[in-house]
Amino acid sequence: MSSDFPLSHAQLVELAKKFPTPFYIYDEKAIRENVKYFYKAFSIFPSFTEYFAVKALPNPYILKVLESEGCGGDCSSLPELMLCEKSGITGRRIMFTSNDTPAQEFVYAQKLGAIINLDDITHIDFLKNALGGKLPDTICFRYNPGPLKEGGNSIIGKPEEAKYGLTKEQMIHAYKICKAEGVKHFGIHTMVASNELNPDFFVDTARIVFELILEVQKECGVNIEFADIGGGVGIPYRPGQKKVDLDYVAKGIKVLYDKMIVPAGLDPLKLCFECGRPITGPYGWLVTKAIHEKNIYRNYIGVDASMADLMRPGMYGAYHEVTVSGKENAPKDYVYDVSGSLCENCDKFAVQRNLPKIEMGDLLIIHDAGAHGRAMGFNYNGKLRAGELLLRSDGTVKEIRRRETIEDYFATLDFEGLKNFS
Repeated sequence: MSSDFPLSHAQLVELAKKFPTPFYIYDEKAIRENVKYFYKAFSIFPSFTEYFAVKALPNPYILKVLESEGCGGDCSSLPELMLCEKSGITGRRIMFTSNDTPAQEFVYAQKLGAIINLDDITHIDFLKNALGGKLPDTICFRYNPGPLKEGGNSIIGKPEEAKYGLTKEQMIHAYKICKAEGVKHFGIHTMVASNELNPDFFVDTARIVFELILEVQKECGVNIEFADIGGGVGIPYRPGQKKVDLDYVAKGIKVLYDKMIVPAGLDPLKLCFECGRPITGPYGWLVTKAIHEKNIYRNYIGVDASMADLMRPGMYGAYHEVTVSGKENAPKDYVYDVSGSLCENCDKFAVQRNLPKIEMGDLLIIHDAGAHGRAMGFNYNGKLRAGELLLRSDGTVKEIRRRETIEDYFATLDFEGLKNFS
C-alpha cells in the first residue's frame, strides 16, 4: 500500500452521509506534492515534461490540478483531447499518440497544436490526407524495439507481441519520408512497460531510445529534439513493495545522456514521460459499504461497489489493499472474499484476505485506486458508475463527478419509438 488514507474514521462516516457509497476520493495536496517530486527528480535535464496519461484519470478537475503544476496531457482519443482543452492544456503540452486513430481525431489534434505521435509508417499518408495534403511541422514516431540484442528482452519482455509502434527499420524509413515532406521538428517515443517497479528498467529503456536517436541522426540526417520514454512506472500495490526511486532513474538516464546525447551535438534534448499511475494512483481510494455477509464454503463480505466500479482485481487478479475504516489497528483474524453484486464470479476486490471482523454498515477503503479505477468503469448488468470526490488542499471536499443515475443509463435509448415498435 503506497499511501495512507487522508481522512479519519469520523470524517469518512460524515462524508458518507452526504455522498452515499460507493465513491472515489482523491487527495489534491498529495497529488500536487507528488508531481513536484517528479519534476524535481528530472530537473537535472535541460528540459523535461510529464504528459499525464489522461486515460488513467480522465477528470477535468484533476487535469486542472496537474496543469497548474506544469503537466501536459497524453491523449489517444477525441474526448481526451477535449478534456485537456477544457482543462487549459493545449498546444505542445498535448502528446497525441495514435492507435488505429480516425481521421477526424488527427484533425482535432492538429487544431489544438498537439504533438502528433504516429504508431505506424502507413499513418504518414493517412495523416497527410486527413490534414489536406500537408504534414505538421512536428512529427513523432512510436518505436517498438521488438526482440532486442541479448539482455534487452529479459528487461522489456516481448514487445514484438504488441500491436504498437514501428520496427527499427520502419523508424529510419519514416524519418526519411517526413524529412523529404518538409517536416522540421522530430521526436521519438516508446512505451514498453506497465506497472514496472524495477528502476533499472527505465534507465535501460532510455539507452535503447538514445541508441536509435543516434542511428537516426547518422542514417537520416535528422536531429531528434525530444524523447518520450513512455510511462509504465509502477506503484507498490502490495505491502512490502518499494516505490520507484525517481531520483535514481533520473541520475541513471542523465549518465547516458551525457555519454551519448551530448557528444552527438543533440543537447539540449527534451526528455518526457507520460505516466498516469505513479502520479495519481496512490492518492485515490474507492470507498464502499459492507451490505451482506455470506458463509458457505468461504466467508464472503458483499459490498455496494462492484467490478463495474473497479475492474482491475476481477480483470487480471490485481491486488489492492483493503482496510476497514475505524478498524485499522484491529486484529486481522478473519478470512474473507470481498465481493460485489455483478453476475460474474470474478467480481471480487479481495480473495481469501485476512481482515478484521466486518459488521454490516462498515466502510471499506480500497487503496491505490487513483489511476485506472473509475476510468475503466462500465455498465454491464445495468450497473451505475460511482461518483468522484476531491479532498482539496484546504481540507474541504468537492464533488468533481456525480454518480451515474438510471436516467443516464437510459439516455441513449428511444423508449418513445418503442411504443410503435412491433
